[in-house]
Amino acid sequence: MAGTGSGAGVRGTRRRTAAGRAGGRPGLTPERIVDGCIALLDEQGADALTFRRIGAFLGVDPTALYRHFRDKDELVLAVADRLLARSMENFEPSDDWRGTLRDMLVRSREVYLGHPEAAVLSVARTTRRPAEMAAVEIILGALADAGFPPEEAVRYYRVLVDFVLSWSGLEAAYLTLDQEARSGDDGAWSREYAGAPADRYPRIAAASAYLPTVGPQENFELALDLLLDAVEVRAKRSGAVGGQAKQPGQAK
Repeated sequence: MAGTGSGAGVRGTRRRTAAGRAGGRPGLTPERIVDGCIALLDEQGADALTFRRIGAFLGVDPTALYRHFRDKDELVLAVADRLLARSMENFEPSDDWRGTLRDMLVRSREVYLGHPEAAVLSVARTTRRPAEMAAVEIILGALADAGFPPEEAVRYYRVLVDFVLSWSGLEAAYLTLDQEARSGDDGAWSREYAGAPADRYPRIAAASAYLPTVGPQENFELALDLLLDAVEVRAKRSGAVGGQAKQPGQAK
């Protein structure tokens, strides 16, 4: 993926640099740098994320980037937070806690899959920045609405968020493979698995017609709903009534 986009990315960089010199560049801000990094990752892959190449991509001297970001790691954390911010654009909590959680997690995955190179760098990080804190607040709030006290809510928060980050990271890593590798992996279910000897792999043979039919979208939604079903069961066990925590003295 990164290799096929490299030539176009270099040409695009030259055009942007020339246009900037001719028409005047907008002021260099942290937001412009971070958005530029995401675009650079989309075009040229993770190997391109150096201050020198970011500067060339934005049409600025690389040393100017250090006025806003101490090092590459700080920049990666800012990229990770920017992806979270994009996932929450125009987000409105649902009337029910489950709808809020589902929407948040679906949105996160969509943004990560839209920027797989950036996602691979981001999903394992804790940004400790505003967008991440806003997301944590929303998710903990939804879990509180489900009836969980804080000590339980944080556990389910981690389960749900680690699920979507892990799942999205896996899918994003797949999308960064070259087309030949992806086609080979996809086709394996209808080639090698379909031809697996039944005497040795009877369960695979019995399911071989169905193995190629599992799509990533439906598989993600199934896994997410299974998790949310489990959280809902736990909420009922915790004494939630109508989606709210039971108050002291409230009838069972």
